[in-house]
Amino acid sequence: MTARSRTTVKDIARHAGVSPATVSLVLRSSPLVKTETRWRVQSSITTLGYVYDRAAANLRTRLTKTVGLVVCEITNPFYAELTAGIDDALDRAGWVAFLANAAESPGRQDRFIARMREHRVDGLLLSPAEGTDPELMDRLRQAGIPVVQILRRIGKCKSDHVGTDFRLGITLAAEHLISLGHKRIAFVGGGRRASPARDRAAGYRQTLVRHGLAEGPVVNCLPTREEGARAVDILLRGQASDPTAVLCYNDICAFGVMLGLADRGLIAGRDIAVVGFDNIAEAALYRPALSTISIGAREIGEEAANLLLRRIAAPNGAPEQILLPPKLIVRSSCGGMLAQ
Repeated sequence: MTARSRTTVKDIARHAGVSPATVSLVLRSSPLVKTETRWRVQSSITTLGYVYDRAAANLRTRLTKTVGLVVCEITNPFYAELTAGIDDALDRAGWVAFLANAAESPGRQDRFIARMREHRVDGLLLSPAEGTDPELMDRLRQAGIPVVQILRRIGKCKSDHVGTDFRLGITLAAEHLISLGHKRIAFVGGGRRASPARDRAAGYRQTLVRHGLAEGPVVNCLPTREEGARAVDILLRGQASDPTAVLCYNDICAFGVMLGLADRGLIAGRDIAVVGFDNIAEAALYRPALSTISIGAREIGEEAANLLLRRIAAPNGAPEQILLPPKLIVRSSCGGMLAQ
């Protein structure tokens, strides 16, 4: 008789001093088990010589150990960092993700989700494309597909969501510029209609109103380098009312604004303050280095992956809302400190 047939999950539970359910979670690499408990169970597994039949377990639970990951804009370096965080968390748990880029197309997104469901993914991580029908969440819920929304939010019903407080992030940036003495602060790149764009715009307006400052100018272009560079021609007309500082929707847009300034012989941080949003790796390497708002792309990805695994293990649990706090990173582009 083999060790596998002699030793059962109940034997391991008694040896480790835990419940059989906890042993099962450890065998499935669930993130729900504390590290110390996991080590104790694994020690008992080794001591008792138990061999886990993963294939049979998957047949019993009907889990494929795969999830679908649909992002709205993979060309943005922010989403590459987010994806890396998701991949790290899933890999630690023994899961993998099928990655798809919706490219801000709801139709393309729907096709990818349908194909992923054909491959029996156990859940979905979704950063919804702009213009996604809110009923998508209802359809997935009715189909019994666990879903965690990342950054963006659609649908009226409460659902699992991981992101950041975009309104607070913009507020931190605007407050910093105001503390430096700026009274004419522009906003560039708010041409999206998704929830983060609405939150950013609201934070910008509310902060200026609170300080008794006039809003604008506002350039509602797409948050790209090209559009950011073109926005400079709209902002700077050689008038006394020209802005002295520019808040940008994201770092990519801010790089464009800085390029547009350079074309005019102007330098961010010396002639006009510029602040981005996202804190992608390039922000610290740019010259001048870009002041920005860090929201922890990798950390958001890890939190989203772990939340989805928890939801797959406990599908009837209460929806979770996880918001990682934004942080102001001051560099030389806003003139707030020496270049670094």
